[in-house]
Amino acid sequence: MNTKEPLDLGQRIHLIDGFDLGMPERTGTYVIADEELTLIETGPSPSVPYIREGLAKLGYSLEQVKYIIVTHIHLDHAGGAGLFMQECPNAKIVVHPKGARHLVDPSRLIEGAKAVYREQFDSLFDPIVPVPEERLLIRADGETLAIGPACTLEFLDSPGHANHHFSIYDPVSKGMFTGDTAGVHYPQLKKEGLHLVLPSTSPNQFDPEKMLHSIAGYREYNLNRIYFGHFGMTDQVEDVYRQVTAWLPVFVSEGEAVMAAGLGFEELASRLLNRVMDDLQTAGISKQHEVFGILKLDLEVCSMGILDYLQKRAQNG
Repeated sequence: MNTKEPLDLGQRIHLIDGFDLGMPERTGTYVIADEELTLIETGPSPSVPYIREGLAKLGYSLEQVKYIIVTHIHLDHAGGAGLFMQECPNAKIVVHPKGARHLVDPSRLIEGAKAVYREQFDSLFDPIVPVPEERLLIRADGETLAIGPACTLEFLDSPGHANHHFSIYDPVSKGMFTGDTAGVHYPQLKKEGLHLVLPSTSPNQFDPEKMLHSIAGYREYNLNRIYFGHFGMTDQVEDVYRQVTAWLPVFVSEGEAVMAAGLGFEELASRLLNRVMDDLQTAGISKQHEVFGILKLDLEVCSMGILDYLQKRAQNG
C-alpha cells in the first residue's frame, strides 16, 4: 500500500490521502485533533486502510475516534463509512437529514454508482457496508456539534452538487469543509503555481442555481480557508468563488449546445476538456501534464450531471 505522511494543514488539522481511484490527491480524510477526535469524510471503502494507517502515523487509535462527518453520501465521500465504523467502536457518523437513510440502506447509492461506473464499480467502491441507525447523528442547517471547549462546529445546508449535502464551519481555523459544493481543486498544478478549481456537476442532483446560492452562503462567513473534498486546503477563498461562478455558465451553455445537437455526454466532456485545456495551455501547461488525465475522467462524470440537469429542466418546463 502506497501511503503518504498525513499533511499538516496547521490549526490542529491534518489530511490523510485516501488514494481514491488509486490516485494520490483525489480524496482524503480530514482529522481535527480537538478534545473529541473528529474526522471529515471517509472516502470509498478501498480508502479505509489509508485512514487507519494515517491515524496510526498521527499517534491515534481507532478507539479515540468520536465523530466521523460526511459532507454528503456519494460513495467517493462516504462509501467507506460503514466499513470504517466497524473498526471505531466509540464513533458516531454525522450526516445530513436527507442522507441518513441511504447510509442505513445503501442499495440506491449502489444502484446509482453502478450506472455511472459500470464494470469498475467493484474495484472502486466494494464493499458497501450499512451503518447501524443507532450510530447516526443527524445535523440540519444551522445546527452545531461541540468537539471541544473552544470549538463548536456549525453545519450549513449546501445543495447544488447534491441535495443531501452540508458543509461544516470550523471557527478555530475560520475554514469551511465544502465537500463538492465549492468545486474540485487540482493540487497537481500547484508546482506550476496554478490554482485551478472547477465545478463538480456529477449526477443526479446537480443544480447551478442552488450551487451559486450555497457559495453566497459561504461568503457570509468571511472564510480564511476552504477544505475541499477533492483535494486539499486553500486560503485563496475569493479565487475559488471566482472560478466556480465563472465556469458554471460555461458548463451549462456547452451542455445546452450539445443537447440541442442531439449529442451525448462524451461530446460534452470533449468540449469541456478542450475549453479547460485551452485555458491551461495559455498559462503554459503542456498537453502531456498529468492533470489532463484526471480532468478527462472528472469532466466525463460532470457532463453526465449537466445533461441530466438540462433534461429535467426541459421536462419541468
